[in-house]
Amino acid sequence: MKKVDFSTGWRYKHLDRDEAFQEITIPHDAMFSEQRTAESLGGKNVAFFEGYDYLYQKDFELQEDWENKRLVLEFEGVYHNAEVYLNGKKLYFRPYGYTNFFVDITESVLLGQKNRLEVIARNSDQPNSRWYSGAGIYRPVQLYIGGKDYILEQGIRLTTLSIEPARIQIELIANHAGVATATIAYKGQSICESSIFLDESGYGQAIVQLNEALLWSADAPNLYTVTIRFGEDCVTEPFGIRTLNWDAEHGLTINGQREILRGACIHHDNGLLGACAFSEAEERKIQLLKKNGYNAIRSAHNPCSKALLDACDRLGMYVMDEYLDVWYIHKTDNDYAHYMAEWWPEDLKDMVQKDYNHPSVIMYSTGNEVSETAQPRGIQLTKEMTDYLHQLDATRPVTCGVNIFFNFLSSIGLGIYSDEKAKKEVANHKKKAPVGSEFYNTLAGLTGAEFMKRGATLHACDVKTRDAFANMDIAGYNYGILRYQKDLKKYPNRFILGTETFCSDAYSFWEMAKKHPRIIGDFVWAGMDYMGETGVGAWEYEDYYPKSAPKEGWLTAGSGRLNILGRPLAEASYTKVAFEVLKQPVLAVRPVYQTGKHSPSAWKMTDALHSWTYPGYEGMKATVEVYARAARAELYINSRLVGRKRFKNDCKVIFHTRYEPGELKVLTYNQQNQLIGQTHLVTAEDETLIQIEPETGAQAGQLLFVPIRYTDPAGILKPMHRGRLKISVLGGDLVGFGHACPYNREGYLLDESDTYYGEAMAIVRPHQSEQLTLSVTDGALSAQLELPIIKNR
Repeated sequence: MKKVDFSTGWRYKHLDRDEAFQEITIPHDAMFSEQRTAESLGGKNVAFFEGYDYLYQKDFELQEDWENKRLVLEFEGVYHNAEVYLNGKKLYFRPYGYTNFFVDITESVLLGQKNRLEVIARNSDQPNSRWYSGAGIYRPVQLYIGGKDYILEQGIRLTTLSIEPARIQIELIANHAGVATATIAYKGQSICESSIFLDESGYGQAIVQLNEALLWSADAPNLYTVTIRFGEDCVTEPFGIRTLNWDAEHGLTINGQREILRGACIHHDNGLLGACAFSEAEERKIQLLKKNGYNAIRSAHNPCSKALLDACDRLGMYVMDEYLDVWYIHKTDNDYAHYMAEWWPEDLKDMVQKDYNHPSVIMYSTGNEVSETAQPRGIQLTKEMTDYLHQLDATRPVTCGVNIFFNFLSSIGLGIYSDEKAKKEVANHKKKAPVGSEFYNTLAGLTGAEFMKRGATLHACDVKTRDAFANMDIAGYNYGILRYQKDLKKYPNRFILGTETFCSDAYSFWEMAKKHPRIIGDFVWAGMDYMGETGVGAWEYEDYYPKSAPKEGWLTAGSGRLNILGRPLAEASYTKVAFEVLKQPVLAVRPVYQTGKHSPSAWKMTDALHSWTYPGYEGMKATVEVYARAARAELYINSRLVGRKRFKNDCKVIFHTRYEPGELKVLTYNQQNQLIGQTHLVTAEDETLIQIEPETGAQAGQLLFVPIRYTDPAGILKPMHRGRLKISVLGGDLVGFGHACPYNREGYLLDESDTYYGEAMAIVRPHQSEQLTLSVTDGALSAQLELPIIKNR
């Protein structure tokens, strides 16, 4: 079927208000522009945004070449409880906010006159999420047009049967019997052609053999295309050739080679853009994670967008696509537990159909921290969903992220989640009393990471998880690393995956995984910071979070190895070293000038920065962290040896010294006392500049990400320099502007922003003009950058 972008010409307003419509383009996040208040029923979970219901409208006329054709709309994501109307007639309802769905409008469209498409998206039923959900039509909308002969939407299915030689099964569903032609190409060059004979139901299949085929993997993401012609219809689908297996001897293998998943959990929002699933932002997220050593992502805790999967296919990133955060026990009072029992088969079917042709998708997850897995009903549901996913897709394993300690607590009546606690969360809102996951996160912040990991070692935790683990292909352990060794011996057929882990466990995981193939991977919480669940991973002092500051100023979790702008933190470097991706040592320094209490977090390993620039604090105590795969390290300040340390059961050592400007250098040595690595940090010069650093060239209509930093003339960052930036844009639109501090009262929609450790970021969409001009001032300083705009052809 022909596909038409249906994302322009929309308008929206609050559903129950007498107000004018606002013109918008899809993707659109209606929640992103709402106020953040202490009265928000969603509270910290949704970054204190208020929740409302929205009406979207689009008027269109039936084009001449659409007449007498099959017309099907695809909504890739509407949050949530979506209702779709055409010309006043209700055509569809879909409660889940993260699945794509199709609406056939063929019989309801009017010929020769205006048609009005309306979508209601509800989000006033707060609280309904444990993170920032966004609201509205936040992913793209497409119109599929089928003529006399057409291939059904998502009617092509591609399966790699073998790789030596490469044999590809092509399955096709069209609207009637006939003969289709499939042409496989690589980089536009046709390789082979095959006929597909369709039976009376419109189904057909063919097996195509490719000699000397290039395989797909995270390290070599080779993509082919198949173009299928059926009568007047023509559809092209990209695909990768790869096999996927898992067995006790070899672990998880891609194309016969063992892969250890170096994974990161990510939420669906795009930071300064809210929940909008812009393809440029989704691709950038994957680029940044891959650059920082990750080869896998977990879509936590909902199915990811098509744009993100396309990016993972192109760039080489393995994907665990996850279904849901709740089953039948509520975590918040109005979450998806109302609908899950009725809708899970349809939801899983749509997730698999979306994912099937993407080589990047290597695993499905049925849920996250669902303590139902400790109950007979939940254990049975685990099996039903696993079996159903096997029916839909026999090529990929199924897991579920189980918090082992939570399951035990639930079994003795102390569960973090329950229907009663979800209701109590609403009742206690005005008292500001933490309940459920908020209570647990607060406790974990105070007691540290060991609290949950040690709790998971209790025998009762094993008892309350083993039956559910037996009903999935891969056992998903949330914060259960201290069980790995014992459970490998006790359960010789069990595969273990760290579905959610702490950053500080990266080294321990990697060393175990190298020795034990049944430990297949690790997904740290979290790869990139995200909105909502505010402050859970933050490590802020009073200069950025004053004691008198209102709580509703918290905006992000602060849990990312990359911050909300995409800047890698020292923890990302630690992980790269732990995973043996980065060979050279790394230096990081905790902010020298920070004193007093900071906000606690179990999800934060360190607040160290890659900087040795702290003017005015000469002689103050400095904590220096060194990450390296080495036997020992020597630390020098201005060529003076200040200490030697040996690495013990980790790739991190800590030096305590005093700050003085100049050069901070580390040398690392192996067991034979041979120098194997060195690196250094240099203090910035006194002169301060505003540096505008676009990440790419300016492409008309495409998002451009522009870091803005205080530096010296050599480009060395000045983390202590803090200013109030104001930006103006000529030749484009300012889409987002902000800094990375999890405490941010202003949000990302103004043309002014504070800085955080010397940095901020603007996101701009260039027009179809000749030049883009960015001007940034903070009163005393200013900078301007002019970029030529690459126009669309």
